[in-house]
Amino acid sequence: MVEVKLFGKWDYNVKVNPNAERYISLIPVYLPHTSGRFTSKQFEKSKMNIVERLVNKMMRSGQGTKKVAGRFIRGGGNTGKKQHALGIVEKAFTIIEKRTNKNPLQVLVNAIENSGPKEETTTIIYGGIRYHQAVDVSAQRRVDFALKYISLGAFANAFNTKKSIEDCLADEIINAANSDPKSYAIQRKEETERIAQSAR
Repeated sequence: MVEVKLFGKWDYNVKVNPNAERYISLIPVYLPHTSGRFTSKQFEKSKMNIVERLVNKMMRSGQGTKKVAGRFIRGGGNTGKKQHALGIVEKAFTIIEKRTNKNPLQVLVNAIENSGPKEETTTIIYGGIRYHQAVDVSAQRRVDFALKYISLGAFANAFNTKKSIEDCLADEIINAANSDPKSYAIQRKEETERIAQSAR
């Protein structure tokens, strides 16, 4: 039986934290492209291959009116161009493998586990008074936040610079996997947790 490898290059022998195992899907596929098969039901996205979820997050047009890492990111981006986004992720994985000599899938999983905030705040209105309350973040939401922050960090670093998006995505994933404060995802996680700690 032939082993199924991601993009025909990387195997799926990856260690995942038991708490996140249910939400980080590593079902072996050659090409992570399901054509929206998991969009019909709520929470079905946890069955989608984690690489495809990263690819989907890379198809964005920027935040528009909000600043990301001190910049306004605007433009068409990769919106709707899935083959282009798949190419970006494949090249980024090749760069990660060259720099770390590790399976890029394992590096991505480590980055996701390190980037998801454990606590956040929610607004509670009680007696006409609005205040913030710290709440725990569910495992699925942590994975969502991690993927969002990793893709946003890559776009913020590539915007208006000579550095390619592939290099920036590889940098972001490697830094997040090492819990490096240079990573945008780690900065956002720490900021979210700090705000939650003050709202306890």
